[in-house]
Amino acid sequence: MLDPGSNKELPPIPAKRYFTIGEVSVLCDVKQHVLRYWETEFETLNPVKRRGNRRYYQHHDVLKVREIRDLLYHQGYTIGGARLRLEGGGRREQAASIDAHAVQALKTDLEEILRLLG
Repeated sequence: MLDPGSNKELPPIPAKRYFTIGEVSVLCDVKQHVLRYWETEFETLNPVKRRGNRRYYQHHDVLKVREIRDLLYHQGYTIGGARLRLEGGGRREQAASIDAHAVQALKTDLEEILRLLG
C-alpha cells in the first residue's frame, strides 16, 4: 500500500460494475477499516450491501473515496470539514446570497435612519 500522505498516482479504475472493499482499498490506497469508518462519517459514501453484509462499491463510490482521501490526506481537511465540503453542496452559495440580502437590508435601514435624522 502507498503512503497515504504521498502524492503517488493511484491505479486506474477498471471498467466494472461493482468492486469489493478489498479492491477499493487497493484502488484508493486506503485500508479497509478506514473505508468502513468513512461510511459512518460521509452519507454520500454508501456502498451496496449484500449477502452477509458484504460491501459492493460502484464506480461513483470509488471516485468519492478518492475525493475524500484527497481532502483528508492532501488538502488537510478534518473529517468534519471534508463532510461539509462534500455534503454541504450549495450551502456556501446560499450563505453568500443570504449575506448579500442582509447587507442590502442593513443599507436600506441605514439610509432610512439617516433620512429621518437629516
